[in-house]
Amino acid sequence: MATVDFKIIKNFFNEEELKVYSKYCYNKIDQNHGFELEDSQSFSPCWYLDPLMTSLLDVKKSLVEKESNLKLFPTYAYWRYYIFGGTLEPHKDRYSCEISISACIKKYDNWPFIIEGKSFELDEGDAILYAGCEQEHWRPDVYKGEGMAQVFLHYVNQTGPYKNHAYDSINKENNYG
Repeated sequence: MATVDFKIIKNFFNEEELKVYSKYCYNKIDQNHGFELEDSQSFSPCWYLDPLMTSLLDVKKSLVEKESNLKLFPTYAYWRYYIFGGTLEPHKDRYSCEISISACIKKYDNWPFIIEGKSFELDEGDAILYAGCEQEHWRPDVYKGEGMAQVFLHYVNQTGPYKNHAYDSINKENNYG
């Protein structure tokens, strides 16, 4: 049984937040450096431990705690800009992703997020809460759109089995779920 049930959180980001985060994402993309290109997972540029996105772990923590009914420790933040040809194969995340948020910052096209076989379409500003290390998730086929900025915020339950992964203190390469 999963730690949390997956659910949509409407307006996770308000309009003013979206303006800032969207512009920030475009600025990062225009700089054309500081990213990884995940050819093994998504074939899209991504930023791990980005300072602005990492700040969202604390800014949004009380909302995620309310929605999950859990007291949480933050682990890490990560964001990706899906490009034409991007993929996201079915997978489960490492233990640091016990409680996960995937939030849509900007998109030009629909491309559903699937958790345990159930399809969700996020509008800009919306997020989905799910148990990243317990619930298999993916996106179907290949992304054929113009672009999509998505941020991932990860937490662990303060009293749960993965609490020692708080602040992503465990070596990620050795601790996949």
